[in-house]
Amino acid sequence: MVDSDEAGPAVAGPCVGTVIKPGQNAQSIVNSKPAGTTFCFAAGVHRISDTIRPKANQVLASAQRAVLTGSVPLTGWARSGSAWVVRGALPSAYGKSGECEDNKSNICYLREQLFLDDTHLTRVAGVAAVKAGTFYADYAANAIYLGSNPAGHSIEMSKTATAIESGATGVAVRGLTIEHFASAPQAGALVSGPGWKVTANDVRWNHAVGVMLVKANSTKVDKNLIHHNGQLGLGQYSSAAAAVTRNVISSNNTDGFWIADWESGGIKSTRSSGTVSGNVIKSNKGIGMWADVADDGRVISDNQIVGNAADGIRYEISRNGTIEGNTVTGNGFGTGRGSGTSLWDGGGINVNTSTGVTIKGNRVSGNVNGVTIQSRTRGSGPWGTYLLRDVQVSGNTIEMTGGTQATGMVQNSGAAVPAGEVVFSGNKYVLDDLGTQRFARFGTKLTAAGWREAGLDTIGSFLAN
Repeated sequence: MVDSDEAGPAVAGPCVGTVIKPGQNAQSIVNSKPAGTTFCFAAGVHRISDTIRPKANQVLASAQRAVLTGSVPLTGWARSGSAWVVRGALPSAYGKSGECEDNKSNICYLREQLFLDDTHLTRVAGVAAVKAGTFYADYAANAIYLGSNPAGHSIEMSKTATAIESGATGVAVRGLTIEHFASAPQAGALVSGPGWKVTANDVRWNHAVGVMLVKANSTKVDKNLIHHNGQLGLGQYSSAAAAVTRNVISSNNTDGFWIADWESGGIKSTRSSGTVSGNVIKSNKGIGMWADVADDGRVISDNQIVGNAADGIRYEISRNGTIEGNTVTGNGFGTGRGSGTSLWDGGGINVNTSTGVTIKGNRVSGNVNGVTIQSRTRGSGPWGTYLLRDVQVSGNTIEMTGGTQATGMVQNSGAAVPAGEVVFSGNKYVLDDLGTQRFARFGTKLTAAGWREAGLDTIGSFLAN
């Protein structure tokens, strides 16, 4: 068991190797050395204009919390009406990608963010909306309008897309601050290959994903701070047996990606396996931990998953999952577009059209719903048709009082669930009133007594709070 009380930044420890100083081209130095070399980033700000691409078994480290930044200073501001403008800093206009919470202005995908004295500014959709603390980027005119007086302040714009990326094996990244990278939606500021060890870093304020695992089998991401990234804290794609442990993943989706049903928030994993254990996943504007699309063999255990805007945990069109020993509290109250409060909209723990999922020993309290089990028509994946089958919910404490709606199952007309495929057994339910209909079975609302009479959790306990 990995205890979430241990989550948080580790001390990187000393670094002995080739020193990289601020102002040097880090990628040129890394490329000049053989596999297995250790590089020690000296204290200070390293402006990364070329993505660092380590070779096998190289180490990128700092004993002094060096900052790798993808931003560049903006100077030469001129007054323009009630705003200030600088010209010539933007790239050419580029196409939209991703899904925004505000799908009318659709500006979340734009990568170049502004920072005033290291404070993230809010992008607006037009020059008329610019006020203090905001900016507008006009790509057609190559002009940036700022609502705060830049005099006496540092104004920077994220420019480089990626800090570190390589498919080489066995790389270690530790003790770095990685910030202000203009990563595209679904792309990471740090992109890991196989067998990496990513430890004791502070990954923050990047436009899209903080840490991205791509074909990164057996990579370990341990004791990092991953926070205030524009879309998602950590993503995992096509990566087997990866371990994400003892990290604090918080306050991600700062740039307005769709909260309810796109990959924004804490962690999202696709076509992968491994463990997510002992993390604190909190206050993300999206789902806390999301296994989606053909995850197979995923363990989500001993995490604190608190105050995320959408589901605490969602296990969707995947199989062979274990969700165990987590504390899941206060999730699901921050969704907007395309979502509500029914069992169709998720809850503390949400299983959607997945097979072979065990939910045991969790404490689920104060979420928009408790445990929600959904059967939908979702097409096919690597092992055939996605189905809701063999879901076991046992030994959990599920508290449903106040704003919490219900626990139970829903199905659509093309995805009926055979009897016995969803089993609730030996759970403890804490309710505000035993006569309240806090349960639902495929469209029928039930009290605690009705839940038992329907053959659901006949050995569970029901307590009035």
